[in-house]
Amino acid sequence: MPSDLGTVLRTWRERVAPADVGLPPGFRRRTPGLRRDELALLAGISVDYVTRLEQGRATAPSARVVEALAGALGLGTAERDHLFLSAGLRPPGAGIVSRHVTPGVRRLVDRLSGTPVSVWDATWTMLLANDEWMALLGPLRDETERNLLWRHFVLGVSAVRHGSAGDLDRFETALVADLRAAAADHPADRSVDALVSGLRERSERFAQLWDAGVVGRHASERKTVVHPSVGEVVVDCDVLTVPGAGDLRVVLYTADPGSEAAGALALLSTIGPQPL
Repeated sequence: MPSDLGTVLRTWRERVAPADVGLPPGFRRRTPGLRRDELALLAGISVDYVTRLEQGRATAPSARVVEALAGALGLGTAERDHLFLSAGLRPPGAGIVSRHVTPGVRRLVDRLSGTPVSVWDATWTMLLANDEWMALLGPLRDETERNLLWRHFVLGVSAVRHGSAGDLDRFETALVADLRAAAADHPADRSVDALVSGLRERSERFAQLWDAGVVGRHASERKTVVHPSVGEVVVDCDVLTVPGAGDLRVVLYTADPGSEAAGALALLSTIGPQPL
């Protein structure tokens, strides 16, 4: 028998038109909304698991899975919370970092076609990025690269070249200050504690900045991205916050119209993501 979660999941899946999430309508569609395989693709989970959830054969999904399903279905905050409760989980609250990308933010990303855009949570973990972003910065090789601090301090993975030691210091200081603020604002989120502990153990530089209690903030600045196909691309980086959306950050890379960098971005939109 389908569980409450299965019933809710199936009902909301069937009300989402493929066009609403950028999918073609297709032919011989037996359901007015998304098929299970389409929801699985959007949420990044297996079709079999979606099937078992809807049929009540899987009854204990993780918070990450529920958050991914909520995002794929374009749920608002109230509906997202109901989905968590249906899964027997506490909805993310003041003490938990929200990883829910609101429908409005998704629409914003969709409408910025041609511009590299990404969406991050309060710990600088990537939640969403468009094809242009992946084409410029490179695709993620595994889950550990989704967090910007882990990429920078532990893996040393970055296509961005900092112009000076001062630029690098300001960038690192702002990242650590942001994570410290996230830890203070979300004391019940154990994943934040685990991230801080892991970074302290694996990165001497992070531990130094963390223990020093540094304070910094991100400012709009020019960055140089070194790409294997088009070379150096000089872009303006802007970090936008989204009030009322769980401390989401939207990062955009833009170039002056008619510039060499603008031409490179247009070319990369055609080429698509390439390994860096």
